[in-house]
Amino acid sequence: MKIDRLIGILSILLQQEKVTAPYLAEKFEVSRRTIIRDVEALCKAGIPIVTAQGREGGISIMDGYRVDRTLLTSR
Repeated sequence: MKIDRLIGILSILLQQEKVTAPYLAEKFEVSRRTIIRDVEALCKAGIPIVTAQGREGGISIMDGYRVDRTLLTSR
């Protein structure tokens, strides 16, 4: 389910300094393109994700970002 994958991606990004789209694609058993769309969705939701291409590139969350815990509670 997409929401589970989005939360999973966010969780990984909060725990690791930087990951690659191929790593996430393998972990969640989806295509690299799906991961890119998921990262775009997280950005639109207000998560400050930083991406960089090249040898030292990857996907990360802006330094100092913390999740607002009210976003993760049921209403």
